[in-house]
Amino acid sequence: MKISPLSKIILDEREFLVKRDDLIDPYLAGNKYRKLYPLLQTSKETFHTIISYGGTQSNAMLAIAAMCKAKGWNFIYYTKELSKRQKEYPSGNYADALQLGMQHHAIANELYRDFIASLGITIDEKTFIIDQGGAVTAAKIGLEVLAKELRKQLQAYPDIKALATPSGTGTTALFLAHALPEYIVYTTPCIGNSVYLEEQMSALATIPSNLTILEPKKKYHFAKPYREFYTIYKKLLQSGVEFDLLYAPAMWQSLLETTSEPICYIHSGGVSGNSSMLQRYKKFDKE
Repeated sequence: MKISPLSKIILDEREFLVKRDDLIDPYLAGNKYRKLYPLLQTSKETFHTIISYGGTQSNAMLAIAAMCKAKGWNFIYYTKELSKRQKEYPSGNYADALQLGMQHHAIANELYRDFIASLGITIDEKTFIIDQGGAVTAAKIGLEVLAKELRKQLQAYPDIKALATPSGTGTTALFLAHALPEYIVYTTPCIGNSVYLEEQMSALATIPSNLTILEPKKKYHFAKPYREFYTIYKKLLQSGVEFDLLYAPAMWQSLLETTSEPICYIHSGGVSGNSSMLQRYKKFDKE
């Protein structure tokens, strides 16, 4: 197994450490690698099919597709209906996942919720379902491996007492905080608000006292382009590290707004999705 290194970057005259989980693998990187770690250690004979669901540009979708190709497993992925453009011109993570062998099925929007709720009814013992975003309790194992790496690497940086990672479902932040009680773990809700995030995390485990949720000062809608996010993205790129445009900008924005101490940021990967996101950010280059 590859242990990701630490890098130092400067953002707005502050120095941060970055745990470079983005360097683990082109597809199976970042928090998706950590969440899928137990399945990656599973014998290929254990399953024949993996099922999941979510958005068509999901980083989890692409990571699962890469894992299934390596294991020789079938990968079935469900989404809501696609737009005409998506059908005719697959792009980004969606196109890459199809190339890796993903079998995609679009469900009518009005039927989607009930269909997903019924997925587990008829599966056999050789089929495994991964919830949207990889939010499974088994992810705890992969996050404990990450915690072990961090505990050893951060011995060289005794001034760092805080970690940071953005949240969709909060799985990574939750289990990382459990595994590293001696550190503060900062996170911010990139989908919904703090109440939604706490609900998602509470469904997996109790929320430990060292986990701090930073509520953004401004309401942001997930995946919508914002000028300040693009500004942060470009500043980070100039520092020498590329971050994703879906989750990272909101986390960095919150860190700059509300913290001042030395922090180690856990790179969540997901930069493969930037090709499609950057098309949406082009408008800011023209203004």
